[in-house]
Amino acid sequence: MKFLKPALITFITAGDPSINATLDFMLVLDKHADVIELGIPFSDPMADGEVIQRANHRALKAGTRVSDVFGLVKEFRKRSRTPVVLMTYYNPVYRRGIENFVSEARDSGVDAMIVVDLPLEEANDYLEICGGHDMGTIFLAAPNTSEERLKAIDEASSAFVYLISLYGTTGARERVSILAFNLIKRAKKVCRKPVAVGFGVSKPEHVAELIQAGADGVVVGSALVEMVEKYGENAGERLEEKVGELKRW
Repeated sequence: MKFLKPALITFITAGDPSINATLDFMLVLDKHADVIELGIPFSDPMADGEVIQRANHRALKAGTRVSDVFGLVKEFRKRSRTPVVLMTYYNPVYRRGIENFVSEARDSGVDAMIVVDLPLEEANDYLEICGGHDMGTIFLAAPNTSEERLKAIDEASSAFVYLISLYGTTGARERVSILAFNLIKRAKKVCRKPVAVGFGVSKPEHVAELIQAGADGVVVGSALVEMVEKYGENAGERLEEKVGELKRW
C-alpha cells in the first residue's frame, strides 16, 4: 500500500450508526483523507477509549458483522481508490480463519490490516498469508518500544508503522504528548517504512506539529467518532468540515 506523504489517515467505526451511514461517511472523508481506516466492531476493544468503545457497542447493537464490513468496502471501491485499512482484534480473524479473513478482505478492496492484539511473536502464519494475498500489514509501536523491537516491527509492517503517541487507550487529548515527538525521532532513525502517529490526535495544530516533527502520516479517530456519536446519520457535513480543517497543514 502506498500513500502520498504526509498522509491524513481518518478512522471511523464500521456500522456506527449503520452500514449505510458508514458508506456515506467514507465518501465524505474521501474528499480530504489520504487513507481511510475502518474499525471492525468488537465486543472487547481493549485498546480503545470510551468514545470508540461506545461506537463499537452501537455498531454491534445495529447488527454489524464482519461480512457487512467487507460488503461496505466493496461498495466504497465502486467509487474510490483511496487506500482502506481495516483495524480489528485477533478474535474475529481467528474465528473466521486467517486465510478466509485475509482473502475476503483483499477481495473486497482492503489494502492493509491492523490486528491490534496480535504480537509479532505469534504473527508468522498471519504474515505469510498476508504476503500471499498482497495484503498490507501494519504493526504498532509504543513510546517504550525498544530500538531492536522497532526494527522488527518495521520489518513486519509492509504498509506503514503505527506509532502510538502515548501510554493508554485511544481518545482525543488537548495536546500532543512529548512522548510522541521522542518516538518519531527514534523511529525515523531505524524504520525504513513510513511512520504514522495516532492516539490522542484531534486538532489541526496536532497534525501540523507531528508532520513537522517528521511523521509520514497522522491518524485521527476519536474526534471523528465523537461527531458520529453526537450527530448520528447526519454527521457527514460535520465530518467534512473537520477533516478539511485537519488537512490544512
